[in-house]
Amino acid sequence: MSGLIGKKIGMTSIFDENGKNIPCTVIEAGPCIVTQVRTEEVDGYKAIQLGFDDATEKSATKADLGHAKKAGTSVKRKIAEFKGFDEEYKLGDAITVEHFTEGEFVDVSGISKGKGFQGVVKRHGFAGVGQATHGQHNRLRAPGSIGAASYPARVFKGMKMAGRMGTDKVKVENLRVLKVVAEKNLLVVKGCVPGHKNAYVIIQK
Repeated sequence: MSGLIGKKIGMTSIFDENGKNIPCTVIEAGPCIVTQVRTEEVDGYKAIQLGFDDATEKSATKADLGHAKKAGTSVKRKIAEFKGFDEEYKLGDAITVEHFTEGEFVDVSGISKGKGFQGVVKRHGFAGVGQATHGQHNRLRAPGSIGAASYPARVFKGMKMAGRMGTDKVKVENLRVLKVVAEKNLLVVKGCVPGHKNAYVIIQK
């Protein structure tokens, strides 16, 4: 699937032609620079590697500097590979937000917001005890029993328990492109996308 790397700017809402208020997300999509071209002969598959968002040379490794120099560009903070481009690109080419058109549908993936260590009610939707009678003291949001007795004498893997929540890779599919603002490299899609503000996202057709 062809696409671009972007940065989530934030959420807003716009009115459609029928006067309906539509929640939407604004993404800074591109321009992305081609930093490597994968070929069948050398790599065994066809794809292009894109870089987005300039990084300082001070924070880059020598490998990163050499890789960027070969493409004739600056070091990039975010790099990702894409397949399915119809056009032929070479090193140093720029792909802009005009790769997308209004009305089409895209998939957006990113890392969801981290929510820290959470209990089972927030993390897994447990209902809790729900009332404070029959001797309940401080067990209202407790997970309850997690296993049997002397057999199997262990807790099974995958048991729903308290733990760190969020920071998972999430893909939201079939988001309609509402606007393409080419002069500002902005893409406005219907609905929400994963990640905090200024988080990197992958947009795929």
